[in-house]
Amino acid sequence: MSGPSRSSGGLDERRRRILFRARHRGMREMDLILGGFADAEIAALCDGELADFEALLEPDDQKVFSWVSGTEPVPAEFDTPLFRKVRDFHFSGRGLPA
Repeated sequence: MSGPSRSSGGLDERRRRILFRARHRGMREMDLILGGFADAEIAALCDGELADFEALLEPDDQKVFSWVSGTEPVPAEFDTPLFRKVRDFHFSGRGLPA
């Protein structure tokens, strides 16, 4: 992902904020993983999924990366259907740059 592929236009304020945070993590790999997922899915997430995604944006990037990559077990509070969607999206290759 050389840059954002989804415009934040048309999104409500909460989704715009989440999209920005997902794209600007600090660790480039997490910008790609979480930002790519958000670009593709943010408009379709329900309120519960948005809450789970917001929670996933809180921990340190290295921790989340280790959970997504499978090098560390996912803590129960983050092992949600939304987390599994993010992980599956990442491994599907859909979030990779062209």
